[in-house]
Amino acid sequence: MIDPDPLAEAELRELVPAVIGILVSRGADFATAEDAVQDALIEALRSWPSDPPRDRRGWLVTVAWRKFLDIVRSEGSRVKREERVMAATLAEPETSAESGDDGVPNVDDTLDLYVLCAHPDLSPASAVALTLLAVGGLTTKQIAAAYMVPESTMAQRISRAKSTIAGSRLNRPGDLSSVLTTLYLVFNEGHSGDVDLVAEAIRLTRSLRAMIDSAEVDGLLALMLLHHARRDARFGPDGRLIALADQDRTLWDRRLIVEGIEILQAALGRDELGQYQAQAAIAALHADAQTVEDTDWVQIVQWYDELLALRDTPIVRLNRAVAVGESDGPGAGLAELRGLDESLPRYFAVEAHLRERAGESQRAAELYVRAAERAGSVAERDHLNRQAARVRSGQGHRP
Repeated sequence: MIDPDPLAEAELRELVPAVIGILVSRGADFATAEDAVQDALIEALRSWPSDPPRDRRGWLVTVAWRKFLDIVRSEGSRVKREERVMAATLAEPETSAESGDDGVPNVDDTLDLYVLCAHPDLSPASAVALTLLAVGGLTTKQIAAAYMVPESTMAQRISRAKSTIAGSRLNRPGDLSSVLTTLYLVFNEGHSGDVDLVAEAIRLTRSLRAMIDSAEVDGLLALMLLHHARRDARFGPDGRLIALADQDRTLWDRRLIVEGIEILQAALGRDELGQYQAQAAIAALHADAQTVEDTDWVQIVQWYDELLALRDTPIVRLNRAVAVGESDGPGAGLAELRGLDESLPRYFAVEAHLRERAGESQRAAELYVRAAERAGSVAERDHLNRQAARVRSGQGHRP
């Protein structure tokens, strides 16, 4: 088992999507190209420490292409496929793993790879796994550890994803919204094990932003930075979940907040509003408030109205009900809840919050307990049960 140098491994991960993209553009199918690149990475980790190439990307392209040809040649029954590959080989300039002048084009197909990994035929979970593998350069073992599932389970998921998109061609510009959705799903997985998926999502979104000029890509990156800035204040030393209103705002990362707001302002200035920009604007208003009492709830409601015009979903309406409750009073917030389905995630938690603000303590405590029973995590469940106990004990409520 290779114990790679962390810096070398990080550099290799940055090269993976470009190398896969080059192989696919030469006629390789995605699944086989990805396998060939993984084989080339193993060889790189073995040989680079003692004999580093001058052009690392060129070296990887050359070795991965040779690995790909070996795989194809070993499948002798696939004559047509081999003929296509050999024709592509004749059309390519000669390359050398030892030479820095390897004839590898400077075209970067990574953007196409983002689109391919977010293929509409893939389930969200499969799209995320494939993006982390092909674009993020993570190994199957690392992805499995991040999701806390057996490596064999993740390998099967990735294998099915590859089969689903077999034969699909790179199709720039493709569906950017699917790419952004996939990246946001990665971000929302959070911190787990040795792989920090939040940091990975931010890294991949920064990479995408460098390749494409889009206000919505900027909006997604701003949203991620503004949420990530509060990471150190979300949990107490004992692992307890801390609600936004009770967080120590001195622990918020002001550097990330400033960067996020600057990116957002530039995106909004382009007058190409999208859902991620609207969500980032809401996050920015929270991040910009020095205390919870300083929160500009009126503006937040206005931004939720903008978001509803772009993406009218029950979850957006539920979150808007909270903002209305803070802006116009709990009665107005409860009125917004009417008509929404009680099966929505956090529905009972929102109603409990508004009932408590309205002075209905007993009802609020009951609703906090019901919300705890449907919590999506142990930390959230414990938090809601503590809220129920606090209300029953008659302790005061914070906004």
